[in-house]
Amino acid sequence: MSAFMPPAPLPVANPALPTMYDLPSGKHPEEPGLPDEFHDFQPQLLSQTFRPLAFPPDRIFTATDLNLYYDPQRPRYYKRPDWFAVVDVPRIVDRGRLSYVIWQEQQVPIVVVELLSPNTIEEDQGLTLRDRQPPSKWEVYESILRIPNYVLFDRTGNSLQIYRLQAGRYQLQSEDRLWLEELGIGLSLWQGTFEGFTRQWLRWYDIEGRWIPCEAEKTELERQRAEQAERIAQEERLRAEQAERIIAEERRRAQAMAERLRALGIDPDAL
Repeated sequence: MSAFMPPAPLPVANPALPTMYDLPSGKHPEEPGLPDEFHDFQPQLLSQTFRPLAFPPDRIFTATDLNLYYDPQRPRYYKRPDWFAVVDVPRIVDRGRLSYVIWQEQQVPIVVVELLSPNTIEEDQGLTLRDRQPPSKWEVYESILRIPNYVLFDRTGNSLQIYRLQAGRYQLQSEDRLWLEELGIGLSLWQGTFEGFTRQWLRWYDIEGRWIPCEAEKTELERQRAEQAERIAQEERLRAEQAERIIAEERRRAQAMAERLRALGIDPDAL
């Protein structure tokens, strides 16, 4: 049994700056709440299928609706992405994350996903006025954090917009899928059922183009494997029992033959 390793503490780049335990982490009255169940279920599917093989699970962090603090000069400024993923950071820290604080984590997200809704669509798409304070999501993701991949999903029309940071600006990609070469993982639309809802969802796939299983699918696969292993074991037991019956029948026939030979005065051992 391996020894228990406590979760790693986060470094503090500058002790004068506030940490996530000093900054607000809850929703504020001016922030819109979750508009529907889709905004709850879709991030769950993204997190459950985000399994890049390039990093171990304990160095992958995904978050939903979590304050993202990005400016040490204005430490109260934050954005709240619908979903984002970071690699090469501890998945669990000692007291648990209340927010994601860039100057403490020292690693920006590799991808951000925004689920478009009427309350946020203009800001998400970079259509609001620039150079205002605080800056818009688009400005923060593109110019301040320089997040390399930005995905917008409009579930009303199942439309997908994928932006990649190129020459310091987000460029809309022509393809309706995102492939992250450095992680060996891709993102695209999947038609299927998750949490009882059948529709198109954003979902991660592997280098072979196979959909990475979610938790329910992994449980079902494990159940099927266990059933298959039990069937194989049962078949092996039946074959072993059949082999034992054949051996026992051959032994019985040999004994019967030996008894008949002795009755005829013939020593079966001499044959």
